[in-house]
Amino acid sequence: MQSLKEVSTELHELFEMVHHIRKMEKGTFLFQEGAIANELYIVQSGILQVSKIIPDGRELTLRMCKKGDLIGEIDIFCPSQKYLLSGRVAESGEVAVIMKDVLEEKLSKNLPLSLVYMKWMSQQYRKTQTKFRDLVLHGKKGALYSTLIRISNSYGIMKTDGIMIRLPLTNQELANFCGTSREVVNRLLSDLRKANIISIDKGTITIHDIDYLRNEIDCERCPVEICRIN
Repeated sequence: MQSLKEVSTELHELFEMVHHIRKMEKGTFLFQEGAIANELYIVQSGILQVSKIIPDGRELTLRMCKKGDLIGEIDIFCPSQKYLLSGRVAESGEVAVIMKDVLEEKLSKNLPLSLVYMKWMSQQYRKTQTKFRDLVLHGKKGALYSTLIRISNSYGIMKTDGIMIRLPLTNQELANFCGTSREVVNRLLSDLRKANIISIDKGTITIHDIDYLRNEIDCERCPVEICRIN
């Protein structure tokens, strides 16, 4: 998810609608699937993991959101809508809370802000569509490669030997992004390490040959603002 500054400076007007600041503790849920969707959030600190949890307990992670990210693609001007996803706190921090009714009132009176908000919503749908495209068309290996590329765009730092991902993730967390098992991710990561495509040091992944990952999934070179996990 793009930060407010990246979408448009006009979205900074959302800060004027902040109702209150809420602390979030690691391991807890900020919001859960099925609950009434009446709040929008701006991450102030910490990391929030947005996921779809299916009945058998498996989890498909769609985003890892950080400071400045806008969360909660609620359906505005629709009564009694519910959250379709869950937001679990991966790193303790705070969020600014915007109430849905306040947002609706502001958007109804501010056409420029409404257009920018619609653009932001459109980008979120495009991100979700491309993620599911990779999951469906490229299988488990392609899903992992796509995830590594997206994570590098969101949390990568250029180093002399490649792109270091400054977001430590367990193999289970990577598996949740790919909709597969930890065992499958273990094997695929091992293959990439042996081929010197990546290296892993104390949970930190460095991608040495990102072009290899892109070529393996026939990367369409989407704009970076679309090819992200936040």
